[in-house]
Amino acid sequence: MKNLIRPTDSEAIKTKLTGVVKGAETAATGLVEKAKGAVTKTQTSVVNAVDANGNGEIDVEDIIIWGIKTPGVGVNRADFLRKEFMKNYPQQVVEDAVAHNPMHAGIPREDVDKIADEVIKFERNCVSGISAALGVPGGAAMVATIPADIVQYYGYMLRAAQKLMYLYGFPQLETGSGTQQMDSETMNILVICLGAMYGVQGASKAIKAIALKLGEGVEKKLLKTALTKGSVYPVVKSIARWFNVNMTKQVFAGFFKKAIPVVGGVVGGGITYVTFKPCCDRLKDSLRDTMLSNPEHQITEEESIAIEET
Repeated sequence: MKNLIRPTDSEAIKTKLTGVVKGAETAATGLVEKAKGAVTKTQTSVVNAVDANGNGEIDVEDIIIWGIKTPGVGVNRADFLRKEFMKNYPQQVVEDAVAHNPMHAGIPREDVDKIADEVIKFERNCVSGISAALGVPGGAAMVATIPADIVQYYGYMLRAAQKLMYLYGFPQLETGSGTQQMDSETMNILVICLGAMYGVQGASKAIKAIALKLGEGVEKKLLKTALTKGSVYPVVKSIARWFNVNMTKQVFAGFFKKAIPVVGGVVGGGITYVTFKPCCDRLKDSLRDTMLSNPEHQITEEESIAIEET
């Protein structure tokens, strides 16, 4: 005999199924809302952790402040230049490079380029290694890792930037130490360097304009004016805006990456290794043809205008 379902039984089953579906929908909605609340709470904690300048958001200044504070990121120009050049040049030439710059000391640009390439290679290996180490289980607590790997990445990038700047003629950057704050012109120079590394429009031109000012002996006061409210400042603001949009995305993308630690470590290390060198190469290309690094540098109209405005 066939099992027959009476109409009344069919309606009862339909009612039960509808109830189950509605219950599942309610439960799912509750889980989504809980998840949203957890993410919002986490995002707030991340912003609070990264917000070094206290303006309530994540921006490029925060990353520079944290990066420079990382032990070993600050570079002493004189010590660095002596260490790199003493192997192949007499003391007199080395001290000339420290007192002025490698171009003034007569060090061929080809030799400077070789050292620059070694600097990039060294920093690239460092940053890819720390990124992978932070991504594996036990590397760091998940929320703490979000600022940690980003700070490490930009820390090594800032260290590379300082070394490249010193090789190509720039003076010591006053990055601050202890209770001393980094001055605004140094902050803006580092913003411009990061902009050049990422190919942000106007960054390379700004580097050449600053180099021209330094090469022609412009006073520190006038350089500060150009960097903080004069002709170069609009470029700084434009670069900062570009970074501020992308920085927030990177921070929270990093959070979800760390939710799968092993994959995060492999992918993170690989990505930093691939992206780091092109960034440094862009800055190197901008620095190697300025008034501070190339005796045959041709001053452009844009550089001259920047000087006149100052």
